[in-house]
Amino acid sequence: MSLLSPAVLSLRRDPRILKIPPYLSALCIVVGVVWLLLLPLDEYSRQTYISENALLPGQVHTYFGGSEQNIFRAYRHEVEALAENSTTEIVEKLGDIFRLDGLKVATQKYEYSSSENHLAGENVYSILHAPRGDATEAIVLAAAWRNMDGDLNLGGIALVLTLARYFKRWSLWSKDIIFLITSDSRAGPQAWVDAYHDAHSSSVAPLPLKSGALQGVVVVDLPFEHRFESIHVVYDGINGQLPNLDLFNTAVSIASGQLNIGSCLQQMFKHDDTYRDRLQTMLRGMFNQGLGHASGPHSSFIPYHVDAITLQATGDGWQDEMALGRTVESIFRSLNNLLEHFHQSFFFYLLMQTNRFVSIGTYLPSAMLVAVNFTIMAIALWMQSGRPSTPKIGSTDAAKGEKLETEIVKKDGMVSVVPTASLTIVERELFLPLTFVIGIHFLGFLPLYIFNHSSESKITPTFFIFTYINFILPYVFAIFLNHYFKPTQQQLLLIKSFSLLLLGMFLSALATLNFSLSFLVGLFSVPLTFTGPLSPEKRTLAIAAGIVLNFMAPPAVLFASSWYWQTPVGEVLIEAAFGWHVWGMWTQVVVWCVWWPAWLIGGVLLASSVGDPSSKVETSETELEEDESKKKN
Repeated sequence: MSLLSPAVLSLRRDPRILKIPPYLSALCIVVGVVWLLLLPLDEYSRQTYISENALLPGQVHTYFGGSEQNIFRAYRHEVEALAENSTTEIVEKLGDIFRLDGLKVATQKYEYSSSENHLAGENVYSILHAPRGDATEAIVLAAAWRNMDGDLNLGGIALVLTLARYFKRWSLWSKDIIFLITSDSRAGPQAWVDAYHDAHSSSVAPLPLKSGALQGVVVVDLPFEHRFESIHVVYDGINGQLPNLDLFNTAVSIASGQLNIGSCLQQMFKHDDTYRDRLQTMLRGMFNQGLGHASGPHSSFIPYHVDAITLQATGDGWQDEMALGRTVESIFRSLNNLLEHFHQSFFFYLLMQTNRFVSIGTYLPSAMLVAVNFTIMAIALWMQSGRPSTPKIGSTDAAKGEKLETEIVKKDGMVSVVPTASLTIVERELFLPLTFVIGIHFLGFLPLYIFNHSSESKITPTFFIFTYINFILPYVFAIFLNHYFKPTQQQLLLIKSFSLLLLGMFLSALATLNFSLSFLVGLFSVPLTFTGPLSPEKRTLAIAAGIVLNFMAPPAVLFASSWYWQTPVGEVLIEAAFGWHVWGMWTQVVVWCVWWPAWLIGGVLLASSVGDPSSKVETSETELEEDESKKKN
């Protein structure tokens, strides 16, 4: 047997190991951000392609045009005449037009309430039964009476009416075609698709007429009469969900390849295919997906696994409404070829141009690296909380003439002399840390309820009152915690450990559902990794860190984002409340029940550093010495 150095066998308990995790966490954050910034490069992104061979985009000749343009103009004139009429009169007139085309027609009334605002409307739709089908599958052509900007969708409604009359003459359809016109772009589509799948609330009427399983949805948005330049393809769904990439690629391939119409996305109307434009397009997509709101009437269909997109005519060019109609015709001819539901291509992707993307396997590590930095620090803090104060051999104790207690350790034929303290296991007091962390996370339901149920007139002052309270709340909790419970240093370490562990776990799971939201919340939560309780001697540093942390609070970030996008914060909160009640949007759950509790706990730990020195917490080292003295007695 050989005598080994104590540092070799006790390396696992070497306190220097605990200096590594902060640097490792910082490395994960930096690598995660750099990873994301590399994605627009050609080496890390791919050209788009059609995975479903049955689609055959652009392989058919389109016949929409000629005399159909006169019919379109006649319908547009009739729609324009209905602009000031009531919803009932509009629905009756549109229903009569569908009936004249020989289609079955039905209507649906709905009513929603959000922020004490009542939104009521009525949808009208018709069904063209496929001459070569058995009514088991259907595709939808939709248009909202008013688009997301509140403008009258004059050309879009007229185009749907014209295409309904045009498609009726063809006998090649193997799937039913549903022509849907909703009262608005936000609530109408949601009411219709909920009722179609029998998931509607009592305030939404059921559908008297149905067809088969929905295979795809194309929404038309043409609110003006002049010619357009390009087609803006909108594809973002609710809660960051996306349609199958094949549907997007089919629309782009037909518009750009077959009909020579320019296409764009994420409002990047001038895209030069440079790194900057690619990155900006990708970040805009991430921002929209992170918000989780509906970007168009199509968004309501995606949570039901119905792939949908919106085609918006943009710009001022030489393309007319017939070009948009031929685009829709060719897309429907491709959808008509589908033998089964979209499944071949990607459902998780980031687009940086109409013909370039990155898949989930390429971009997911960036969010995971940001999330794992919290887990690394949580594990390090857990290890640190169970460590006693280990004296250094040949240093302080020896200099003071104190005897260093050691023990002989024999393992696997080897012998080592190690300090007794390094073998001591400190019992962790878990009740207070667990109760505090769980309680703070349940407290997040309070702002979640307040902002989702406040009236429109009160939601803005409520937000500012909550913001002011939020600034002092960590100090209130710190005073309460130190005065009534007097947590030890070990308990404070465990509170931070459990908080970061939950944050890392939530963000890792969220990254597979909504990558963008997970990545954004993870970046804003980065300061929580490196802040914690400080000694009273570092009071100034703790105050400075507290100020920085307050600027990274969810209310502060929300206010700054609203100011940057020049949108009143009240409108953002009202839209979020509407999304909660109507769309089933759960972005608020992540903000108030995951991000905000983690921020609040980090603020409480910092505030414990700047509290009254007379009430400061005892250190675990002092407790260890008291326990050791009791054992000796």
